[in-house]
Amino acid sequence: MKKRSRIIAILTAIIMSGSLVLTNTSNYLSQPVSAATSKSKINQHRSKQVKGKRGGIGNTLKPQIGTRPQDNLYLAVNSKWLKQAKIPVDGTRTGAFDELSTKVNTELSQDMAAFANGKKPLPNIPNFAKAVALYKQARDMDQRNRDGAGPIKQDLAELEDIKDFADFNTKATKLFNETMPLPIGWDVEPDLKNARKNDLYFGAAGTFLPDTTSYQDANAKELLDIFKKQSINLLKLAGVSEAEATTYVENALKFDSKIAQNTKSAEDSAEVTSNYHPMNVKDFEAKFSDFDMAGFLQRAIGKEPDQIIVTDPNFLNNVNKLLNKDNFAEIKGWMIVEFINGVAGNLSQQFIDASAPFAQAESGQKELSSTAKQAFAITDSDYADLIGEYYGQTYFGSAAKKDVTKIVKQILKIYEHRLQKNKWLSKSTRQKAIAKLKTMKVKVGYPGDVTDFYDDIKVVPASQGGSLYANRKAMTIQALKESILELDEPVNRDDWYFTGDEVNAGYNDEQNDITIPAAILQAPFYSKKQSKAANLGGIGAVIGHEISHAFDNNGAKFDKYGSLHNWWTKKDHAAFNKRIKAEIKLFNGIKYGGKKVNGKLTVSENIADQGGLSVAIAAAKKDHVSLRELFKNYARIWRLKASPEVTQGLLATDVHSPNALRANVQVQCQPDFYKVFKVKKTDGMWLPPKKRVLIW
Repeated sequence: MKKRSRIIAILTAIIMSGSLVLTNTSNYLSQPVSAATSKSKINQHRSKQVKGKRGGIGNTLKPQIGTRPQDNLYLAVNSKWLKQAKIPVDGTRTGAFDELSTKVNTELSQDMAAFANGKKPLPNIPNFAKAVALYKQARDMDQRNRDGAGPIKQDLAELEDIKDFADFNTKATKLFNETMPLPIGWDVEPDLKNARKNDLYFGAAGTFLPDTTSYQDANAKELLDIFKKQSINLLKLAGVSEAEATTYVENALKFDSKIAQNTKSAEDSAEVTSNYHPMNVKDFEAKFSDFDMAGFLQRAIGKEPDQIIVTDPNFLNNVNKLLNKDNFAEIKGWMIVEFINGVAGNLSQQFIDASAPFAQAESGQKELSSTAKQAFAITDSDYADLIGEYYGQTYFGSAAKKDVTKIVKQILKIYEHRLQKNKWLSKSTRQKAIAKLKTMKVKVGYPGDVTDFYDDIKVVPASQGGSLYANRKAMTIQALKESILELDEPVNRDDWYFTGDEVNAGYNDEQNDITIPAAILQAPFYSKKQSKAANLGGIGAVIGHEISHAFDNNGAKFDKYGSLHNWWTKKDHAAFNKRIKAEIKLFNGIKYGGKKVNGKLTVSENIADQGGLSVAIAAAKKDHVSLRELFKNYARIWRLKASPEVTQGLLATDVHSPNALRANVQVQCQPDFYKVFKVKKTDGMWLPPKKRVLIW
């Protein structure tokens, strides 16, 4: 997975929490549970097989015990698990990533409760007591119920009191500084063409549905109707009359529709350069006719930056269709509806329950998480660095770090050798690729030190007038202040974008580094008790996947310093683009869960999967360990059951292919898979050589 924005994580996860549903962004793997079918059904499929079927034969959404790996590796390895595994009633899926996340969160939740109850001494981590204080506040539902809507009354009134567009212009900066919802998005991130300095990025606000394409789905109206009813109920709980609440929500839905018509889809955003359009600040400001952008920037940032990086030019070109005095009522309604849905998870149980229907309809979640789970999730969101540090110190051993670091170095060395022997790249491009590989920084486990961000944070107890909402809002305001200060500071290249307790891994284009957090270094991904082959099929492929992101269709645009810079010869770039198109074609249109895989949306992750598996196989062959074990564990790490709603949503918006295809299609492209399992042309996993794609 590519790295997430730490600033975005802080500014969005803390206060706009809504009903908390724990997910992992690294694997967004979805397969709904269904009844098993007979072994004979597989044989029927095999006898009728269309030659060259991508992903093998048989329905990977259904456990089919007795399936041969030659027909469907994913089902052969995972059918027994698929039949027995249960999706938690307060969850939407379960799988290798999710099971580890549950284990880690359970351990940390128990520890946090022990800290809060005085049964365990606090760790020697600066500001950790503040995390415990917020946890106590989050789990005190009696106090939250007594507070009701009280904590948000002032902020809601501030939004309701905006009189007209001129008043909105005047108050926009104050709203921004208070991290209130605005129909424009800002972020501070490294400049893609100069990764050593930060820049200000501008983009569109998000839509109510997951993606702009979601509005064409058959269930779009049903979901929006649920959202409408939910939003009206929340506003009524906050003291707004039903008539006013209905007007606000109806206007919000009108404005949301306009946003959806003028912003990019997930597919359009998947290619990194589509999100990079630097503009001179004066040219940028001139795009706004009614909204006082020049005044806003001066007041919000304290100065006019030299340039603004626009992530969605179409939105900017149409911004005056949205931000104008005729749309004021819709803008105001949108901000109020965004606000009330965003903050409900920080209030009483009544608010939490009322904010759940839309998320549950989208995800298929049957029940809400317990107060204890939600309290830990809130704390882990706000104090992620501290809790990740605690997890690393407590649960991650030095022996594991040493062993995994050794595996990383081994895979980097093999990757270098493969680049040296590459036959379709020129010597010049190969040398630059190897230079990038050798410059790549590796982060394993957890940072070993903590940010000073929390030094200025205070957790005000209820006895002194504090509330969960107020304390979380104060943290978002502090995070915003620090992000603005970063505009004048060099990029911190030692910053970790993943914390030690995340079951995840990532590559960061702008820093040219990979991060393998401590929490993922457990079975089935890695264990000292597993064979070397199994570890290579697990964490070895994960490590190779993250390294390969440096050379996928996006990462290949960045040089060894993390800057957007073309280091390819024209001929090599054309050869690479030809292979990218082949990778897109390999996955595009595969039927799955009632929809089709979007090869363009998922191409970067598919390239990384292919490169990761290839280098893991090369490492196993060098060490003379079992490729059969490697392939089986590679299929095992992608096991997953998910609700149909999650499956449908991820097919539309996620940059990863469905899990079963990540396992099956990738091994179908590996010559060693055919040798190890003696796959023949009549077998379900046979893919004709001309259809197989290998890039790295």
